[in-house]
Amino acid sequence: MNRRFPAEWEKQQGVLLCFPHNGNDWPGKYGAIQWAFVEFIKKVSLQELVFLVVKDVKQQEVVSDLLLRADVNLDKIQFIHHKTNRSWMRDSGPIIVYNNGKREALNFNFNGWAKYSNYKLDRFVPEKVSATLDIPLTQVTYKGKPVVLEGGALEVNGKGTLLTSEECLLHPTIQVRNPGFTKEDYEAIFKDYFGVTNTIWLGNGIKGDDTHGHIDDLARFVNPHTIVTVIETNKQDENYKPLQDNLKRLKASRLETGKAPEIVTLPMPKPLIFEGIRIPASYANFLIINNCVLVPTFNDPNDRFALNTLADCFPKHEIIGISAIDLIWGFGTLHCLSQQIPE
Repeated sequence: MNRRFPAEWEKQQGVLLCFPHNGNDWPGKYGAIQWAFVEFIKKVSLQELVFLVVKDVKQQEVVSDLLLRADVNLDKIQFIHHKTNRSWMRDSGPIIVYNNGKREALNFNFNGWAKYSNYKLDRFVPEKVSATLDIPLTQVTYKGKPVVLEGGALEVNGKGTLLTSEECLLHPTIQVRNPGFTKEDYEAIFKDYFGVTNTIWLGNGIKGDDTHGHIDDLARFVNPHTIVTVIETNKQDENYKPLQDNLKRLKASRLETGKAPEIVTLPMPKPLIFEGIRIPASYANFLIINNCVLVPTFNDPNDRFALNTLADCFPKHEIIGISAIDLIWGFGTLHCLSQQIPE
């Protein structure tokens, strides 16, 4: 078998999204969330197909009406009927790799981030999506056991290097996905299922991240040899030290070529507090689609710097900010909610 996990900037057939059928992940904000989703779907649909999971025909009709009101072309939307617990397709959805040049969907046995007990419906998302797209589905196992991994914990350059975090995958007691797994175990899985020969391990994630350290709030590849990483400039902020540690690790890291990656820093927005809770707002949660990068913004002075920095990183892409001030109340934004489907 010869697998390769393509980078996000490679050509996509479409993006998988799931329209929330309840507001449980956004208490008190469900009305606003529906329109935030409509705007997100619209921006993706201008570039490529949207594979949109909805609960049933009834919800499809309601969502279609919302989309039409916002002038979305429904020809660019392919509905998939499946009742879910949540809408975080990055983590419950399939990861599509190339296996000897052909697409293969990987099922990583989603378990609610080893935190929430209501995930049973989400576990069937890979099956439903792969059947709809006619892509063969493979259950990921290691030494005979199912492996649990979320897309939000994995970031690749498509050439053999993967970024992840120790907090998410290796913490001995908190949200343990695969009890007893070592770095070596994970790296064997990355090699087998992603064609990854080189793993860069960061340390801890940002405060408020209920996934406990997902990489897609921390550091992202913007091309095969450049990584953007978020840093906090306020030394009093609890994110300052862990993000400095991650920056140090990245500066000491090497790519699969043996060369040092180029490192670009992104700012953090000012701390976002809602109902007394610190929310994990991060500009690193952008989504790369065909010809375009969609960037979460937070009504913050640093929005401008983040957009400009990413514009420098993606000279051939349009850079579009999408207000994520309501979405982030669910503890994730654009990248967490989506899963790209390579061509």
